[in-house]
Amino acid sequence: MTVRQSIVFNGDLGSGKSTVSVEIAKRLGLRRISVGDLYREMAQQRQMTALQLNLHAELDQAVDGYVDQLQQDIADSGEQLVVDSRLAWHFFRNALKVHMITEPGEAARRVLARPSGPAESYTSLAEAKTKLRERSDSERNRFIVRYGVDKARLRNYDLICDTTRASAMEVVDRIIAVYEGELGADILREAPPLLLLDPGRVYPTEEIHGLRGLEKSDLVDRVRSAGETALEPLRIGYTGEHFFVVDGHRRLSAALRNGFPLVPGRLVAEADEPIAGGLTATEFFAQVSESTIHDWEAVHGITLPPLERGRPVLAADPA
Repeated sequence: MTVRQSIVFNGDLGSGKSTVSVEIAKRLGLRRISVGDLYREMAQQRQMTALQLNLHAELDQAVDGYVDQLQQDIADSGEQLVVDSRLAWHFFRNALKVHMITEPGEAARRVLARPSGPAESYTSLAEAKTKLRERSDSERNRFIVRYGVDKARLRNYDLICDTTRASAMEVVDRIIAVYEGELGADILREAPPLLLLDPGRVYPTEEIHGLRGLEKSDLVDRVRSAGETALEPLRIGYTGEHFFVVDGHRRLSAALRNGFPLVPGRLVAEADEPIAGGLTATEFFAQVSESTIHDWEAVHGITLPPLERGRPVLAADPA
């Protein structure tokens, strides 16, 4: 069994990292530290919202300097911890680095349902969604300028976990299995990150007629019996905004038909990385037609998130 020293969680508000990190700390008997709680306290002390403090931090390096030193001291302590922080992955070396994601509308609903405080308060779902995006973009831009790292790059992490439909306990179980070396060990050893994605948020790249005969085969039943953790990982591309399947359409279809909340995947390429025929991941996905996506949705009874083709998401690799 391979056990890493600490587990550090990154993710935007509403991704579920607080709920999951609290439960994992309990299950593993580890101390939990939340840098987000500290940041909210700093915002309240300055009579600011969290977004306002983020924007202020772009001009005042003392804000990040204080938090950075705190995280560095924690990382250097050598204590085995569970850390909830948007930048702990940058400071902790010997740790399982978990990046949690969710559909933006779902994140906004979760945050709106929480008791509001002086650091975070929203009057509508639309406002929450807009403000959460603004806060995330502010943080991302600040990290790029100040540290030369892009939090949106998946290869910064060991595990990407989509919490859109999976319950907190389902997510906790998978993360602990990864932490203890029982799930995805080969991917983490060879080419992280391991992806645990909501199959209802993964786009196809092949026409649906290529899956003819799936209903008559026993694949759906075999996948149901084995469970999603036994599924051979899909080969996944990422545009910086959307996940798409490069290889494994039949397995993805079986997962959807079985109602799985998560499917394992291996990252083939993201954003500006080459994927096939001299094309980058973003360029490859741009060739997928709207009809291909529509037909996939119709067959599986799902609605994929709206496409935002051409939106620049990842910065150029500082290296």
